[in-house]
Amino acid sequence: MTADSPSEALARLAEDRVDHRFKGLPPDADGLTVAELAAQRRNLFTDGFATPVLALSAERLQHNLELMEAYSERHGLAFAPHGKTSMAPQLFQRQIEHGAWGITLAVPHQVRVARAFGTRRVFLANELVDPAALRWISAELDSDPDFRLICYVDSVRGVGLMDAALRGAGRPLDVVVELAAGDGARTGVRTEAECAAVADAVAAVPTLRLVGVAGYEGEVPNADPERVHAWLRRLVSLAVAFDKHGRFGGTDEVVVSAGGSAWFDAVADVFAEIPELSLPVLKLLRSGAYVSHDDGHYRKITPFNRVPEEGALEPAFRLWTQVVSRPSPEQAFVNAGKRDAAYDLHLPFAQVVRREGVERPADGIEVTGLSDQHAWLRTGPEADLEVGDWLGLGLSHPCTSFDKWQLIPVAEADGTVVDYIRTYF
Repeated sequence: MTADSPSEALARLAEDRVDHRFKGLPPDADGLTVAELAAQRRNLFTDGFATPVLALSAERLQHNLELMEAYSERHGLAFAPHGKTSMAPQLFQRQIEHGAWGITLAVPHQVRVARAFGTRRVFLANELVDPAALRWISAELDSDPDFRLICYVDSVRGVGLMDAALRGAGRPLDVVVELAAGDGARTGVRTEAECAAVADAVAAVPTLRLVGVAGYEGEVPNADPERVHAWLRRLVSLAVAFDKHGRFGGTDEVVVSAGGSAWFDAVADVFAEIPELSLPVLKLLRSGAYVSHDDGHYRKITPFNRVPEEGALEPAFRLWTQVVSRPSPEQAFVNAGKRDAAYDLHLPFAQVVRREGVERPADGIEVTGLSDQHAWLRTGPEADLEVGDWLGLGLSHPCTSFDKWQLIPVAEADGTVVDYIRTYF
């Protein structure tokens, strides 16, 4: 069945009713559609939102979208941001409106979500060998001539399993050979000779079409600029060798793809060196965490720290919590924990205290632990914190922040909520 247009699908999303499924939203909004609630432009702090509530900054979200659009254009890169970060079709569409070639995804469920909301181009950064999922994707390709999906292959056996599942399909499935980032790294073919064997296996079946090479430089062991650049040059050399031997004969462009959120500057450097091939080259960057950025892990590792003249991403998330216990001058508790905040890379960071409409820095306040529904705070002598205060927390790791919230308010700097982002994990 042909996917609906993004505008049609997203319009239906706005018709969903607000109710108990969605954390943090005003109880008196129950029964309103998401569109009706957004039209009310309620204030996050004064119009009934209940803590804990996760919010995205409207201004910072827009800044990040524009920054990566400009970065990709400046470096001659196509951009397929990794959708697993947000699993939010509204953000997929905004990324595409800001120049993205398509969306990268990791597993079949994510592709189904993207297709339900009209995404036309998907880069599946995984080898897919599940027969049911392959048959579904094949049916999507056959029913929609505008849909394109590119998938990893990283083994001769995987090619055989894919071929068996796709027998009788109409359009062949486009695949790229995944080059591993090194011995002991994650998925991918370990040597160039094995890459050639996988490419030969693809050429031997009618159900697949080899269109390029790809990998993930974020898995380079003991990664540093020198090692990452060296691996990326291996990837480019693989594409050049495949082209020289005529392995891309069935396509009209060669896809060369890499790029997480830690080394996209290296990708830009090395992809600028790709020599002229027999076909045009689609230089496809896949960084995804940029859309919200964060206050921890990605703030530390972003390539913009190395190339500040290119700009800077801004952390767009803030988790608003409320102080529910102040048992001693050295300790306090707020009402958000592991169910609400990312904690796989770092604990949340206390940023601001809000009391009676006045916001001030969270001086002397540190998150020291999380229970399921509480954050443990250590408070120093300078901490001015009372039961009932709102505490704004910064988060580390966007992927495990988005996945805890089904409907996320997007708020302007003064707290006016202008939109709601729906996630599908």
